[in-house]
Amino acid sequence: MLPAGYKMATVTDNREMRELPSKWEPKEHEEKLYETWVKKGYFTPDAHSPKPAFSVVLPPPNVTGQLHMGHALDHTLIDSIVRRKRMQGYEVLWLPGMDHAGIATQTKVEAKLQEEEGKRRWDYERDEFVDKVWEWKEEYGGRILSQMRAIGDSVDWTRERFTMDEGLSRAVQTIFKQMYDEGMIYRDYRLVNWSPVLETAVSDIEVVYKDVEGELVSFRYGSMNDDEPHIVVATTRMETMLGDVAVAVHPDDERYTDLVGQEFPHPFRDDLTIKVIADDYVDMEFGTGAVKITPAHDPNDYAMGQRHNLDMPIILDSTAHICDTGTRFDGMTREEARHEICEALREQGRIVKEIRPYVHSVGHSERSGEPIEPRLSLQWFVKVEKLAKMAGDAIRDGKTTIHPAALEPRYFDWVDNMHDWTISRQLWWGHRIPIWYGPNDEVVCCGPDDTPPEGYTQDPDVLDTWFSSALFPFSTMGWPDSTDDLKKFYPTSVLVTAYDILFFWVARMMMFGTYAGQMTEGLGEVPFTDLFLHGLVRDERGRKMSKSLGNGINPMDWVEDYGADALRFALARGANPGVDLPLGSDAGSSARNFVTKLFNAARFALSRGADASAELPAELSDADRWILDRLNEVTRDVNELLDDYQFAKANEEMFHFVWDELCDWYLELSKTNFQPAVMGHVLDQVLRLLHPTMPFVTETLWTALTGEETITFAEWPEAAPYDGAEAERRTASRRIADVQKLVTEVRRFRSDQGVKPSQKVPARIDFAAADLAGLEDAVRDIVRLTPPEEDFTPTASIEIRLAEKTVLVEVDTSGTIDVAAEIKRCEKDIAKQDKELETTGKKLSNEAFLSKAPEAVVEKIKTRREVAQAEKERLTARLAQLEKMQ
Repeated sequence: MLPAGYKMATVTDNREMRELPSKWEPKEHEEKLYETWVKKGYFTPDAHSPKPAFSVVLPPPNVTGQLHMGHALDHTLIDSIVRRKRMQGYEVLWLPGMDHAGIATQTKVEAKLQEEEGKRRWDYERDEFVDKVWEWKEEYGGRILSQMRAIGDSVDWTRERFTMDEGLSRAVQTIFKQMYDEGMIYRDYRLVNWSPVLETAVSDIEVVYKDVEGELVSFRYGSMNDDEPHIVVATTRMETMLGDVAVAVHPDDERYTDLVGQEFPHPFRDDLTIKVIADDYVDMEFGTGAVKITPAHDPNDYAMGQRHNLDMPIILDSTAHICDTGTRFDGMTREEARHEICEALREQGRIVKEIRPYVHSVGHSERSGEPIEPRLSLQWFVKVEKLAKMAGDAIRDGKTTIHPAALEPRYFDWVDNMHDWTISRQLWWGHRIPIWYGPNDEVVCCGPDDTPPEGYTQDPDVLDTWFSSALFPFSTMGWPDSTDDLKKFYPTSVLVTAYDILFFWVARMMMFGTYAGQMTEGLGEVPFTDLFLHGLVRDERGRKMSKSLGNGINPMDWVEDYGADALRFALARGANPGVDLPLGSDAGSSARNFVTKLFNAARFALSRGADASAELPAELSDADRWILDRLNEVTRDVNELLDDYQFAKANEEMFHFVWDELCDWYLELSKTNFQPAVMGHVLDQVLRLLHPTMPFVTETLWTALTGEETITFAEWPEAAPYDGAEAERRTASRRIADVQKLVTEVRRFRSDQGVKPSQKVPARIDFAAADLAGLEDAVRDIVRLTPPEEDFTPTASIEIRLAEKTVLVEVDTSGTIDVAAEIKRCEKDIAKQDKELETTGKKLSNEAFLSKAPEAVVEKIKTRREVAQAEKERLTARLAQLEKMQ
């Protein structure tokens, strides 16, 4: 019978036990298993099911992308969550999709056309070019989808979506028109990140900063006579002085008090003057304390220009060539103009100082690689004040919970200080802005069911990719229509993503989700109720993975070398909430070894008749009761940890339970008294607990153990409350702890005596006096000790202190060791400890060292000395024993 507090595994009778291979070869099983799961519809939920819903949308990878370790971590954690929820009885939807990735995709297609046909997009009609992008998408896009299958993502492929699908386009047009009609979308000139190669505005996330060597040149505005009004400024971008309209100083800077309000002529432009203004932004301690102001080409200057109502002349065109200045520099590239303007100022005698090389940080286009140009441009914007407040209030009011809570301030810092969002891009691939212009400058916004007036022309720009991906949680389920999926699965249950896109995607989903919730009756107030933010995958030294460092890890290489289960376990075992994950090959090989350990243990148990359906015996051994108790405790801990998204701690606990307690202790202890029902129950529950993280090997082992079709929907283990047998539990726990102490000490004692691990030696142990009756056979088997004969004469002994008793272990090693060789080994080891004592002693007697070294370093050396002293004493005693044996 099952003792109080334990749950039986639930399996059917009349099952056919399945054969297991001699070893686990992931490549022989994983693909077949996955295709079986998909074919049988295990991952396709029913929107009309009475079961409670649990839903997740996949952060849509770029259609151009390939699986990297960040994706693999993301997908592993999401899959762990949804597989567990299926086992807990939920109707689970994990909805996959891809992002059309406007800039990334268009860049790839343009490069392909340039290479194959020698053409750029401008050489095609717009519709013709877009058709070519669709052709590329069908042929090359979506490679990441096959990689998702390879790592075991249990997504519902029947609901796969693409952000340029007709349904998602309808959602984009619907929300755009609603926001435009409410005055929340507008068009204006604003400063943006401009890519001269791609000829479009780009988002902050598409700008990477690099240190570059340039020059810092100081020059003067105003009189060339030092006794007359003038002012000195410095710049690394000399070409921008063609757009200077002011020089700013701090209002408290007495050096420039008399100059504030004065105007100087521009050295090259008759249409501009340089006005000296006072602004608190200026740091009077930095440089000359005077800053040149180019409002149309610098973000800080732009803000100052707005405050002081300054003119904002644009001096660079879409390809970063000088334009509209009326100077000889028009038509030059920015690099050419930088040099030529410097030379022209030198001829005028205005150059004051030059610093070369001058290393400074410059934003570059992530896609095309060239320096980004801050540029005033006519763009479409979303007013974010109302949206940002709703997104912030959703967290403050507890409608959505951030895990870990420590990242809440970062979220609020963003949404509470957000600027209006630039949503237009000067591309051809993407959602076309649904604005039409009439012949007399009329402007009409059309929804998905509207027809633009005859003769009107559509705005050429497309929407920022983040605009459509911000709608992903509800657009993929059919919004704005009222669909069964929306009714069943929205709001989604949790969003799992890395903290680095908290601002770019998560905050925008919250803004649009809360807005859509207000405009759509019955939709739900937020897009997801929980937000779990994990860290970034870094190399084992904590560095960012990059091509330049050559430290990147391709997850598909790990799938090939270690198997998908090992990849997933290595990632989950390191995934602490909000904390970066250092990852190296050691983690992969360790995870592979764990998979192998589990497989071998299960195969051994099955070969001994492990049975998950059998009733447990009425009488349980101490080892049986201990492993069942530990299983219950681990089940409780793992559930609490997973409920709190503590993936690393949960998987670490499972690792140690399976490896250390189940395999290294219970299996060894039970070899002399194997209980098929106990082992079957424990193995059944362990496989269920590990299945969300390691789906392939657990499916194989569990179906072999139970004869069932799949573990996918097996009931998830829950800890059972103890309602009796507390004394027996405590006794079993104490006795097994004593056995572990006894075995560990005896193994070390054998090693000290020079006895080989495989060699059996006679020993006398009073198990009854140690209160370990019934465990003698198991202990002797584990530590290779045979019962003593009548003429037994011990050559060595050791007293081992247990929890409540002290046990004497006597062994006869005569004839089992090479005494002379052991003496030499002892003497060598003693000399090694003497050397350590000498080294540490010198350091600890050195007053100069002690006065300068950190306290932690000194303590570490003291500990080393104490360890060496203790080891020398142990070895000296052993040497004395050996010498008596000669």
